[in-house]
Amino acid sequence: MESSEFLARGDDQLALHPFPVDGAATLAVLWPAMGVPARYYRHFAAALNATGIEVVVADLRGTGASTPRPSRASRYGLAELTTDVEAVLDALKPRRAGRRCVLVGHSLGGQVCALHLAARHAAGLDPGVDGLALLAVGLPYWRRYPGRMGPGTLALTSTLALTSSVLGVWPGWGFGGRQARGVIREWAFTARTGRYPSLAGVDVEAALAGVRLPVLAVDMEADQYTPAPTVDHLTAKMTAATVERSHYSAAEAGSPIDHFTWARHGTPLAARVATWAAAL
Repeated sequence: MESSEFLARGDDQLALHPFPVDGAATLAVLWPAMGVPARYYRHFAAALNATGIEVVVADLRGTGASTPRPSRASRYGLAELTTDVEAVLDALKPRRAGRRCVLVGHSLGGQVCALHLAARHAAGLDPGVDGLALLAVGLPYWRRYPGRMGPGTLALTSTLALTSSVLGVWPGWGFGGRQARGVIREWAFTARTGRYPSLAGVDVEAALAGVRLPVLAVDMEADQYTPAPTVDHLTAKMTAATVERSHYSAAEAGSPIDHFTWARHGTPLAARVATWAAAL
């Protein structure tokens, strides 16, 4: 990983990790899953580099090299994570100039990328990017999980929301890393209701339906947190987008994979993303 760059966001500081490629026609801005540091994606970023795509991986607020760590004083939620996407894209304007730019998101990172596009549409603004790749990204609506996974998901998300409300922060006990209570509260809301809350006064549910952009949505084999029906639940909200749905198998990866480990066995997937991006 190259040396990190930092972007001030009020009292917070976002870390950006560039993986440059000389003469790259495409820039991919990659957003991680909840609690997963940017360094976890270095193998996948290198695989994208090998296809000729330049990459910048952004640490989510309070994760990895982004500071400070979430605490009882943290007041942010999904709305602030969404505006972080806008701020990073603005900071990367010199790198974006004259080339194709795509957002690539994993899990929560993919959700905030989609919400960023919804907010842009609601404001009557151009999306500012050429495409969105959702890798293991779905809405964790408990009714979209098979069998006992549904009630288990509802119980897990409700427990995290209650605990973070009582403690003032989610300490990261066994799941998701340390998180601001607002992030956990709104994430649990999506799991309970199957929809997003209004964010900063914006009806993002309605706005998602107006997003007109090519979207690549890939579910992963043996994904314990984002099975295929949850991916479909999210992409179904983007009725105006051109959505290409895909599946990444262990056979293609050459190794058993799940919600996280695909990123360490993602060379074939990187080639698929590159092919999709080149056609935008």
